[in-house]
Amino acid sequence: MAAPRIGILAVQGDVREHASALTALGAEVVTVRRPTEVETIDALVIPGGESTVMDKLVRAFDLQEPLRKRLANGMPAYGSCAGMIMLADRIADARDDQETLGGIDMTVRRNAFGRQVDSFETDLDYAGFDGSVHAVFIRAPWVEEVGEGVEVLARVSHGAAAGRIVAVRQGNLMATSFHPEVGDDRRIHAEFVRIVEHSR
Repeated sequence: MAAPRIGILAVQGDVREHASALTALGAEVVTVRRPTEVETIDALVIPGGESTVMDKLVRAFDLQEPLRKRLANGMPAYGSCAGMIMLADRIADARDDQETLGGIDMTVRRNAFGRQVDSFETDLDYAGFDGSVHAVFIRAPWVEEVGEGVEVLARVSHGAAAGRIVAVRQGNLMATSFHPEVGDDRRIHAEFVRIVEHSR
């Protein structure tokens, strides 16, 4: 079977890091900026960045409806940081005009851990993985609540945010508050590639 063709939403954010992680795992990676490109991919990665800007650009480039349609029809997607916000059905502190692509039955809070200066790194227990995952949080959201169809994959284990949900999965959709693409640990990307291969 041909390598899975994974699109990375390339309107804004850290596209290159995700591309290099996925390429290292044998996926074919394409950048997605146009509606026609949405139809050519098996799955989508939504990178970190600024969720309000990303939302505006997705609409400006006429990507919102094609992406919503593919997600509703079961296309796998993975979002990190701002990507998590884009995949959320609800935002606790959304700007009045802010929209998401949706798909995961959860409520997220933007910049929940604080501003850029409050960025931090920690080790997390991650469901199904041996050993901890080193997680980098940069102006990250967290998940305030999930619906019953959502599997919680990781929570912050200590500090002021202890117990906060930072990784989830619902069907073919996966999201993390943190940025696995910035380190050398490829397990989360590998898990997503497995989801994509399964869905084909």
